[in-house]
Amino acid sequence: MELFYAPLACSLASHIVCREAEIPILRRRVNLATKEIAGGGSLYDVNPKGAVPTLRRDDGSILTEGSSVLQYLGDLRPESTLCPPAGSDARYRTIEWLSFIATEMHKRVFYMMFTPDSDAAAKQTARAAAPAKLAIVARGLAGQEWLAGGRFTVADAYLFWWLTLAQRVGIAIADHNGVEAYHARCAARPAVREALAIEMSEAAA
Repeated sequence: MELFYAPLACSLASHIVCREAEIPILRRRVNLATKEIAGGGSLYDVNPKGAVPTLRRDDGSILTEGSSVLQYLGDLRPESTLCPPAGSDARYRTIEWLSFIATEMHKRVFYMMFTPDSDAAAKQTARAAAPAKLAIVARGLAGQEWLAGGRFTVADAYLFWWLTLAQRVGIAIADHNGVEAYHARCAARPAVREALAIEMSEAAA
């Protein structure tokens, strides 16, 4: 399989899940500004949405949208428990968090902060929305180690990316009880540490 990604973009979550589940993947780097794929070609030819992560599966079919890609990868290795079993409460909690992170944190905050279509006022409004979203995360984590309970899931991989980028752009996470410690727990996982180190090196090159 091929994972089309950009260093430190939201596709980092899919990279983490591949390492957590020991899924062999060919990573194809994309320049998000131009949509050019390293080695040649355009991401638009693979995914008309022009977004990462984009997954080309072994049968040649294309899967897009981070939440779908994450669940697909997790389900490839059910023994990893990265995606709780279908029908379980933990699975629905995982989907619940994936949806919240995608819509209320990723799109509501980061998309509006970074899209060229946003003016200065829109960017500031998006940044100002972050504390309320982090407060919900803090409440969700109260009394438990991971978002869906006792095990690290694909939702945690996604939130780890968001929190990592938040710190890089000056959004304080330490103001919210337990969130900074949660981020540190994620960062201490070998697969997370390896994926982040690789993409930080790529982003700096």
